[in-house]
Amino acid sequence: MENIDQAWNALRATLQKNFTFFDIKEIVGLAGFDLASISHLEQRAGGGASKGQLMTGVDRGLRELDDESFKRFIAVVAEEILKRNPDSRKPLEDNLSRLGWSLSGNSVVPIEIFDTSILPELPSESQHDLTKAAQRLRDGDLSGAISSACGALDAATSAIYSSAGLGDPTKASFQERCKRSLEAKGVIPQMEQHLHELGWNENEIKPFRKNFEGAMNQGAYVIQTLRSNMGDVHGTKPILKPLVFDCLKWAELMLRALKEV
Repeated sequence: MENIDQAWNALRATLQKNFTFFDIKEIVGLAGFDLASISHLEQRAGGGASKGQLMTGVDRGLRELDDESFKRFIAVVAEEILKRNPDSRKPLEDNLSRLGWSLSGNSVVPIEIFDTSILPELPSESQHDLTKAAQRLRDGDLSGAISSACGALDAATSAIYSSAGLGDPTKASFQERCKRSLEAKGVIPQMEQHLHELGWNENEIKPFRKNFEGAMNQGAYVIQTLRSNMGDVHGTKPILKPLVFDCLKWAELMLRALKEV
């Protein structure tokens, strides 16, 4: 599990700074931590254990968790922190980002999977599904990650089909939906205009446009094929994790293009 202990370090600092001794125990207990291992650590009037000693006890206990249990622990602790103290979000986001993690909703995800700062650059109707795709990839649900990434594009293209009067999107292939949606948004002409404004000449723009269109079309084909062969299979077919990661990146790239106005 890649550097998830670093995500815990950021959550740990927030817990120790912003929560009481009792609250910390309650939060880690709700997250699945074995409270019996720290039952001897208590706060008493005029003495007892400090919050620092409590956190050290939690650190020791976390070494006993397997990867899946640790991921669930991180997820629940983050949710509890943000539910109980919403003002913790900004400093927690700052601490996480320095360590290569980010907050997506109330979940902690690696920035390498999905940088949540780009959400405003994507169609609003797609943000929830793409976030869910990143969370599922993080949690090892590879087929679910593909399905959610495709769902993000389904949501964006359905909205464009409706606003542009393109008909019933469910009657078109995934690849055709993406192609027609890009055309309806005028993505290519806008891109050409911007390149002209940057001083590109026609001999440079023409091949670039051709290859950009081809890349978008091929990307839609790749996503469509992964959805058919790896989406929602839940262990019934083999899945290659690098291809799932690529699927999310292709979806993000296409959604950025579909947001262009």
